[in-house]
Amino acid sequence: MQNKGLIKVFAILFGLVSLYQLSFTFLATKVEDDAIAYAKNLHPEENVKEIAKSERKYLDSVANKEIIDLGIASYSYDDVKDKEMNLGLDLKGGINAILQISVKEVLISLSNDSKNEAFNKALAAADEAQKNSNANYLDLFFEEFQKVAGTTKLSDPSIFGTKALSEKISFDEGNISVRETLQEEINSSIGTAFEVLRSRIDKFGVTQPSIQRIGNSGRIQIELPGARDIDRVIKLITSKAELQFWEVHTNAEVQNFFFEANAKVAELLNENTVNEQENDTIKKDDIDALLGEESDSTKVQKNLFTYLLPNIAQSQEQVSSLVAQARVLDTATVNNLLKRKEIKALLPNELKYVKFLWDYKSNKSDDGTAEFIGLYAIKGSRSGKANIEGDVILDAGQVFDQLNKPEVSMTMNSSGAKQWAKLTGDNTGGFVAVVLDDYVYTAPSVPGAITGGRTSISGGSMTVAEAEDISTVLKAGKLPAAARIIQAEVVGPSLGQEAIDASFISFGIAILIVLLWMILYYGKAGLYADIALIVNIIFIFGILASFNAVLTLPGIAGIILTIGMCVDANVIIFERIKEALSSKKGLKQSIEEGFSIKGALSAIIDANITTLLTGIILYVFGTGPIKGFALTLIIGILTSLFTAVFITRILIDGAVNKGANLTFNTSVSKGWFENINIQYIKKRKIAYVISGTLIIISLISIFTVGLKQGVDFKGGRSYVVRFEQSMNATEVAESLKASFGTAPEVKTYGDNNQLKITTAYKIDEEGQEVDEDVQNTLYTGLQSYLGTTTYENFKPGFEKNGAGVMSYMKVEPTIADDIKTSALYSVFGSLLIVFLYILLRFRKISYSFGAVAAVFHDVLIVLGVFSIAYNIMPFDMEIDQSFIAAILTVVGYSLNDTVIIFDRIREFTNERIGKRNVLINDAINKTLGRTINTSLTTLLVMLAIFFFGGDSIKGFMFALIVGIVVGTYSSIFVATPIMYDTTKKDDKE
Repeated sequence: MQNKGLIKVFAILFGLVSLYQLSFTFLATKVEDDAIAYAKNLHPEENVKEIAKSERKYLDSVANKEIIDLGIASYSYDDVKDKEMNLGLDLKGGINAILQISVKEVLISLSNDSKNEAFNKALAAADEAQKNSNANYLDLFFEEFQKVAGTTKLSDPSIFGTKALSEKISFDEGNISVRETLQEEINSSIGTAFEVLRSRIDKFGVTQPSIQRIGNSGRIQIELPGARDIDRVIKLITSKAELQFWEVHTNAEVQNFFFEANAKVAELLNENTVNEQENDTIKKDDIDALLGEESDSTKVQKNLFTYLLPNIAQSQEQVSSLVAQARVLDTATVNNLLKRKEIKALLPNELKYVKFLWDYKSNKSDDGTAEFIGLYAIKGSRSGKANIEGDVILDAGQVFDQLNKPEVSMTMNSSGAKQWAKLTGDNTGGFVAVVLDDYVYTAPSVPGAITGGRTSISGGSMTVAEAEDISTVLKAGKLPAAARIIQAEVVGPSLGQEAIDASFISFGIAILIVLLWMILYYGKAGLYADIALIVNIIFIFGILASFNAVLTLPGIAGIILTIGMCVDANVIIFERIKEALSSKKGLKQSIEEGFSIKGALSAIIDANITTLLTGIILYVFGTGPIKGFALTLIIGILTSLFTAVFITRILIDGAVNKGANLTFNTSVSKGWFENINIQYIKKRKIAYVISGTLIIISLISIFTVGLKQGVDFKGGRSYVVRFEQSMNATEVAESLKASFGTAPEVKTYGDNNQLKITTAYKIDEEGQEVDEDVQNTLYTGLQSYLGTTTYENFKPGFEKNGAGVMSYMKVEPTIADDIKTSALYSVFGSLLIVFLYILLRFRKISYSFGAVAAVFHDVLIVLGVFSIAYNIMPFDMEIDQSFIAAILTVVGYSLNDTVIIFDRIREFTNERIGKRNVLINDAINKTLGRTINTSLTTLLVMLAIFFFGGDSIKGFMFALIVGIVVGTYSSIFVATPIMYDTTKKDDKE
C-alpha cells in the first residue's frame, strides 16, 4: 500500500485531536457531578427545585474558575462547557419548540387594523384553509382575497394603502406588486422576531441553546437542552412583551355591577335549566358555552359568585385595585360569563369600556388546597389603546426594593417621563396598573405625580428569576406579532439520565458482541479489525465533539449501525482474501487482492455510497432526532471506510511483514459457508410466492387495521407519565374519559408503572392557556392514582422523585401535515436517487428494478408487521419521524446487501463464460458467508440495543430488526431474481 507512513501520521494526529476534543466532555461532566453532589448535600429533603437552584449557583460560582492547566493553555468551566459534546433532549432533558409567528397578526398590523369587509373575510377564509394546507399564510390570504374582493384592491386606503406604507405601496397599485411588498414586510417582521427571541434566549442561562429560522414559513425552532423550569421557558419565548400602563377602576366602583351580574347569571341559568327540562329546546352546547366547560345542567351552580369572589369595599380603607378573586380552574368560566351580551348590557356608562384582566400569578389558599388568582378592572377606551405604551421604555433591570424584595426597575425616555408624570398626577389617590401581555403585574396606589421617568414592576411574591425574565423581555423588545408554539417536545432530566445509562449499557454490550464475534470468526485478523473499529468509534465521537454536533438517542443507534457497516467492510475484505487463499495464492498476494478495487473495494464503495445517499436524504428532509441519526450515519460511513480500508490494512501488513501467518479463520469457523451450491434462480418462484403472500397479508392489515400514526403525523398531545405503582392502561383510559370527553389512547410504556397517554383534546384551539388547561385536565383525571403528588410536581421538567410527567409532545395539525409530507418526500426521494445511482453504476435498468423492488418489498413488510403487531407488543409502535428514519435505514441496509451481490454478479458476468443463471447462483453462493456474517453481527447489535436500551427507542429498533431480517432475505430472493427476470439478455451466453 502506498503512502502508508502518511496514513499512519494522519490517523495518529486525528485520533489525538479526537481524544483532546472528547476530554472537554469528561471535564465538564466531572464539574457538573460535583455540582449535583453539592446541591443534594444542601437539600437532603430532595426538593428538586431547590436542588436545581443550588446546582445552578454552584456552576455559576465556578464558571470562570480554572479547572485545567495544560501549560500552554488553561481552561475554565465555561471554556470546557463550550467545547463539550452536545447532548440532545432525549439524553439531557429540556425543551424543543417550533414557534409560528402570526402572519395574520402582521397583516392586521400593516393594515392598521383594517375594518374592510373583503380584507377580514379573506383573513377568516385563510384561517380555515390553513388547517388543511401546507401553503404559507400569505398565499392563502391572497387566494381568498381574490375570491371576495371584487374591484377592491389591496392598495385601497382602507387596507394597505395607509399613510405608514405610502412609500412602499402606491395608490391603486396592482395586487401582485402589493403581495411582493407584503412578503418583504412579513420577512422583516419574522427577522425581527428571530432577533428578539435570540436576545431573550441568550440571557436565559442554559448552555448551548439553539435557535434557527425554518425557511420563509414564519417558523422559528428553539432548542434548550438541560432546561428544567419549562413553564419559565415557555413564558419567555411566547411573551409578546407588550407593556402597557392603564388607569384602574377600584373594587368600590365595580361591586354594584358584580351584584347585578350575579343575579342575571342566576336568572340565565334558571331559564336554561327550565327550558331544557320542559321542551329540550336549549342545546347543551349553549349552556356549555355559557359556563365555559362541559356540565350537566342539573349540576350547574346558580350564580356568578360560585366562581367569582368579589372584593367588597365596605369602607374607604377597603378600597383596592383588586376587584375580585377566582380559582385558577374557574377563570375560563368567569371570562365566558363576563363576556355574555346579557351581562355586558348591565355595565353603567362609566364602566362602558372596562377590561377585566387577571393577575400574572396565582396564590395558594390558606389551607393549600386551591390556587386563587386576582382580577382587575382596567379603564379601557374606545380606541383600545393604553394610556402609555411600552415603547417609551429605554432600559429595564432586576433590582431589590427597600425590603430586599426583587422588582423590575424601568427607565423611560423624555416623552414617556412626561406621560408618566401626567398619568400618576391625574390618578393621585387612585391606582395605576402595569400590564404585560394582558396580565396585571402590579396595580399600586399613586401617592402623587412621579417625575423623572422611573418606575418599577413589583409583586409581593415576585421571584428573582421572574424579575430577571421580565427585564429580559423588555430589554430585548416587543415581538412584532404573537409567537405560538405549534410543536413542542419536553423531556424531563430524570428520563434523560435514564436514557444515557441505558444507552451506555446497550452500547457497551453491542461493542463487546462485535469484538468477540470478529475474533471468534477471523482469529488474529479479527483482532486487527476490532482495533480499527475502536479507532472508528473514537473518530466519530471526536468529530461530533469538534463540530458541536448534537448526539441523540437515535444518533447512538446510527453510530452502532455504522459500526456494523465498518465490520461489514472488513468482512467483505476478509472473505475475498479467504477466496484468494483457497485458490492457492500466496498470503501477500491474497491480501493485496482483497484490498484492491477488483477485489472488495468496489463493492464496499458502492454499498457505502447507497447508504450515504440515504443518510443525506434523511438529513435534508428530517428534523430533530432524524437529523441527529442521519448526521452520525453520514460521519460513521466516512470514518468506517477510512478505518476498515486503511487502518486494518496497515495492521495486517505490519503483522505479515513480521512473519505472522494469518489464516482469516479459527478452528471454530473454518469451513463455514464453503462449497455451497444453492440454486437460487431455480427456486425463485417459491420465493415469489412467499414474498407475495407476506405482501398481501401486510396490505390487507394496512388497509383494514391501519397504521397507528404518532402525534407528529396526525397532531395531538402525548404524555409519558410515571406512577409509583403498576397501572392498568384500560382502567386509566376509562378514568380519563370523563375529563377529556372521549377516552384517550393509553398504552404501557416500558415498565408497568409508566403509561403513554395520547389525546387530541382541544388540539385545534390556540393559545398557551389551552396547553395549560389540557395538562391540568390530565392531572385532574389522574389524581386518584397520583397519591400526594401536587400539580407543580406533576408537570414536566425538574427531576421526579414520585409520580409525574416524564416527557411531553405536542404537535398542531397544521405542522403535522408538513412533517408527514416531508417524510414522504424523504422516502421517495431516497428511492429515486438510489435507483439512478444503481443505473449509473451497473448500466442496466434491470439492476435498478431489482434493487428498488426489493426495497418496496422490505418497506411493505415492515409496515405490515407494525400494523399487525401494534396492539400486541408491549412497547410503542407508532408511525412517526423516528419510524421513517428506521425505514430509510432499512432501505440503506437492504441496498447495501443487494449492491454487494450485484457487484459480484457483474464481476462474474464480465470475467466468466457460462449461463447467466449459473453465474448468478455462483455469485450469491460466494457472497453468502459475508451476507450472513454481517447480518448476524448487525442483528445481534440491534438486539442488544433493543433489550438494554431505553423505552423511547424500542419501536425504532424493532423496525430495524425486522428490516434487517427482511432485507437480508430480499437481497437474495427478491432483488436478484427480479433483476434476472427483467434482463433482456439471452440466457444462452
